[in-house]
This record gives sequence, structure tokens and C-alpha cells, in this order.
Amino acid sequence: MPPVAYSWGRYPRTAQTLVDVTDRHACLPRPASSMLPYGNGRSYGDSCLNADGDLLRTRALDRFIAFDPTTGVLSCEAGVLFSEILNLAVPQGWFLPVTPGTCFVTIGGAIANDVHGKNHHRAGTIGHHVVSLELLRSDGQRLQCSAAENADWFSATIGGLGLTGLITRVEIHLRRIASPWMSTETIKFPDVDTFFELSAASERDYEYTVAWIDCAAKGKALGRGLFSRANHAPALADQRPDAPKRRLTMRVTPPVSLVNPLSLRAFNWAYYHRQRQPAWRATTRYEAFFYPLDGIGQWNRMYGPRGFLQYQCVVPPGQSASTIPRLIECISRAGGGSFLAVLKQFGDIPSLGMLSFPRPGTTLALDFPNAGPSTFALLDQLDTLVAASGGAVYPAKDARMSGTHFRQYFPGWEAFSRFIDPRFSSSFWRRVME
Repeated sequence: MPPVAYSWGRYPRTAQTLVDVTDRHACLPRPASSMLPYGNGRSYGDSCLNADGDLLRTRALDRFIAFDPTTGVLSCEAGVLFSEILNLAVPQGWFLPVTPGTCFVTIGGAIANDVHGKNHHRAGTIGHHVVSLELLRSDGQRLQCSAAENADWFSATIGGLGLTGLITRVEIHLRRIASPWMSTETIKFPDVDTFFELSAASERDYEYTVAWIDCAAKGKALGRGLFSRANHAPALADQRPDAPKRRLTMRVTPPVSLVNPLSLRAFNWAYYHRQRQPAWRATTRYEAFFYPLDGIGQWNRMYGPRGFLQYQCVVPPGQSASTIPRLIECISRAGGGSFLAVLKQFGDIPSLGMLSFPRPGTTLALDFPNAGPSTFALLDQLDTLVAASGGAVYPAKDARMSGTHFRQYFPGWEAFSRFIDPRFSSSFWRRVME
């Protein structure tokens, strides 16, 4: 029987054949059914799964090809992790132009999902910083894609969920930094309305903005949280040497989820009240600011054997002030949600990909322990609110949205479908196309 694979949310689990890709110059295998690229498995739903088909594991494509420390242009294979890029680039004064909340994603997977970060209002998505890429099709054709060459394939592959072919090589432009440190400020805010005020006041002077919210709070405290804003710090004369990295690991999966209404309320209350001052300024290493959960190996196991579903949506600017509080209220009333509920503003930089998720508006992201039908019913309620607002749900973090909603969220799907490799497919794509 084929091995069972799963995404970071550990739901769903599906049987598929795993095929390691070790040579970017070689042709692709000829699967019995279909195939799909698989980087480091950090998508949350089924967009990186291919039930009863082949997964092309690309982590062995981990070679750096070239790096110019004067321009910051890096060429590497698609299986290189963001963490490996940072290990190379940061000591030479360069940083990722855009990064999600984990550095354990492959560069190919990041492009396939057109990832965004805390600086979307300044830098857009990762696709804006890709100089070129090589796309290997199942018929052996190799397409060199950029904004100037095969631009339509470039647009289809950025955010294309791995369906246009296998990305083998990437050339990307990094951003210059003076040190590995961040100048941060964390502001305690009492309600969701204040979040919008802080976001508007911070966009001009801060490259990175994001908020943690207490998704269990109700009433006047609805949407309260901690707003973080930061810039890369200048070189520090008294810069301390790097401290040894200590990484905890969840070595076993507990029999039940450790995230439940009781633990959620207790943790969120304590986390919100741990900062007594209205504002707290600090200088911290970039790892602590960008990747706090990466310090806990296999943290996804805390949700137990049934896994969890992450939900991330975006609501357009004209609807954010009314819809975001309704979403938070719905979650709070249901007693769902997670320790890490994230709220931030997207900028107005248009995404380059045909299926890219980021667009102007407010994005809310949080995890839900998989409690079965009640969890799916809650997420359906959230979908109804998001769809009515003209917003969208992120495919990279989805395991259950309907095809009707997907086609509403991504009206470019029909034009995109013309670029799908005939031998490539995914559980996600088959589900939303049914």
C-alpha cells in the first residue's frame, strides 16, 4: 500500500507514491495517474497533496548555483529552504525580501503559493522579487520564465500551486540589511477598532506590521491584542555574538488536542496581560521576530491525532471594519480558534500570479483543532461572511472550501487552467473543480 502523506495541518492524510527528485537536469517520471511537486510539506491543507497519485519530493534539489554579494541576486535550486538562504545571506548583509511565518519552506514552494509576509504593504509578495525561474513540463519542455520571457507562464506559475510543472531553478533578488537585528515595538490595544488605527498610523514608518489577537475575548474587548511593528536595525557597535540556538521538539502526538476552549482562554488571557506597559520597545534577533514557532519542532503535533485546519482569509478595505469584527465574534462565540491568531493589513501592490491570494484589505489567520463536523460548520459560517464581503480564502491553508467559493474568490481560475500540465494534479484542485 502506498505510504500516507500529510500537510502541516496533519489533515487530510492520503495515500500516495513518493518520488524523490534529485537531479534538476533529468526528465520527470511517467506516473500511472498524476504527479505534483512537494517541497517541505508546510502548506496546511491539501494543496500539496495528491491522493492516489505521485508526489515529487524536491528537498534533494538543495544546491546553491550562484550568489552575487554586491547585488543580492541569488540563483538556487527549488528545494532550498528559506533557512538555508538566510544562513548564506545574512552574514553577508542580505535578507529575504518577503518571508512567511516559518523559514522551513522551500523557495519553489514559496513561489508556488506566492507567499506574503509582514511587509506586504512595502514589498508585495515573493513573486515580485523573482528575477526568473525554470519550469520543467511533463513532456520534457523547459521554459525559462520571467516578466520579460514567457511572461504568461511566469504569471501562471507564481501562486500556481505547483500545477503548471516542476520549478527546478530560481533566481531571486534579496534585500540589503545592516545587521541581523530588528528594532521592534509592541503595543497593547484594547479592541479591533484600535487595530485599524494602529495599522494606518504605522504603515509609513515601519516595514513590518502584524498583530496577535485574543480570539477568545468578547464584548468590548473583542479583537484586543498586541500590535507589533519593526524595522531592520542598523549595525550595532556592541552587537553580541549569536547565542546557541536551543530548539524544543514535540516528540510524540498526544492522544487528544492540547488546544481546547479551556486552555485557549487561559493562554490568551495570560499572553495579553503579560505585557503590562502600553508599549514595549526592544532590539531582537530576526529569528525571534519572524519565526517564533520555528523554535518548537513539530509543534503541529499539539493538536492531536486528528490534526487541525488553518483558516486564512482577506476582506477588502471597504468591508474590513464591519466584517472582521463579525468573523472574530463568530469564532469567539463558538469557543474555537488558536493560540496564534494573526491580523494584518495587506497593501495595494497588485499580485503577479493568476491565483495569488494577497490583495488589498485585512487578512485574518488562525488554527482550529479538528473537532469534526462542528469545526467544518464554523468554517462554513466564516466562508459565508468572507464571500459576502467580496474577500477570499487562502488555498495554501485550506482543506475544505467549496468549489463555488473558490471560483468566486479567484475569478482568474479559468484562464489559469489553460497552463496546467496535463500530467499534474492535486487533491485541492480536483476538490474545487468538482
